[in-house]
Amino acid sequence: MENSSKQWRFEGNKRLNSASAISVRGVLDLVIGNLSTDDLRPTIPLGNGDPSQFACFRTSTTAEEAIVDAVHSAKYNGYAPTVGVLSARRAIANYLNRDLPYKLSADDIYVTSGCLQAIEVALAAINRPGANILLPRPGFTFYESRAAYEHLQVRHFDLLPARGWEVDVDAIEALADDNTVAIVIINPGNPCGSVYSYDHLKMVAETARKLGILVIADEVYGHLTFGSAPFVPMGIFGSIVPVLSLGSISKRWVVPGWRLGWLVTSDPNGILQKSGIVESITGFLNISTDPATFIQGAIPQILENTKDDFFSKVIVTLKEAADKCFDGIREVPCLTCPKKPEGSMFVMVKLNVSLLEDISDDLDFCMKLAKEESVIIVPAALEDGLRRIKAFHQRHVRKQ
Repeated sequence: MENSSKQWRFEGNKRLNSASAISVRGVLDLVIGNLSTDDLRPTIPLGNGDPSQFACFRTSTTAEEAIVDAVHSAKYNGYAPTVGVLSARRAIANYLNRDLPYKLSADDIYVTSGCLQAIEVALAAINRPGANILLPRPGFTFYESRAAYEHLQVRHFDLLPARGWEVDVDAIEALADDNTVAIVIINPGNPCGSVYSYDHLKMVAETARKLGILVIADEVYGHLTFGSAPFVPMGIFGSIVPVLSLGSISKRWVVPGWRLGWLVTSDPNGILQKSGIVESITGFLNISTDPATFIQGAIPQILENTKDDFFSKVIVTLKEAADKCFDGIREVPCLTCPKKPEGSMFVMVKLNVSLLEDISDDLDFCMKLAKEESVIIVPAALEDGLRRIKAFHQRHVRKQ
């Protein structure tokens, strides 16, 4: 018979709840949960960077054949090395070397389970008691979620819409102190669709060097540009400041579910090795999981043999979608787009709540858009996500 007076000694980890509340996945689950079950219209999923959900995007036959070949070879059925399969690391280094003034080697490459794990590795490796990190606002909220879990203090610098969402470099110097360890740069931009110039990135690198901090360069949308500005990898400035470059095949090859990414030490001066960051990266991977070995085995063929016409088709489709989205937004009185997107798969839109009835903020707008129109989008400012989600629930309960 159950003893109802028993005092159990375990309870849920509240840190996970707080971190999840400011994650894209957590908020997406909330918004999707507000879809009307009586609405027979197909849901329009615009809330995350998963192009594979749309028929106009499909990966290259080269990538598909590479996976088949890797499986049939029977060479990739076992455990992978901690840092990744050597042939995959070499191939990634060669792929990235096309855009760099110096040469990466396989020793600079760490294969990860998508770019999300690369973020986890980077933040864990740089963390120490009292440390803080500089994050862009608007930005990719997984950084806030993971920093919250790691007890890594976050300080936000603004991106400037009037200047194409460039970094407010002056603000960086004002925010940083002796406990600041890194700055995150997302280029091409998520969620702003911005693409930074060589000169702007060099200015960021020189500022980081002045402050004595490293740069985490999130380049998961690398080369997905369709405006006048070409993609410039932050690793070009590795001789100025140490750079942890993060990327994956998820977006450019339209396969986010394959979960194959990388973390790269773009650091020809060896500062990351001397400071112990490299050892910390390996240490994290030793207690973490790996991407599937057969996908790692397929990477050389994917990176080396995919034809340019596949990439060109993806870029044309993204540009057409960006143009239509930007033109459509201009026709809606309560919406403003400060800058037409020139890269990635996102657009940042300003919502004028004063022109709407019974809408309190952007989260409220997203929830009601899902319920009334079966369209899924996400609010941009989620740094205070837990408070806002609780406030939404309280308003919803009161109305019921």
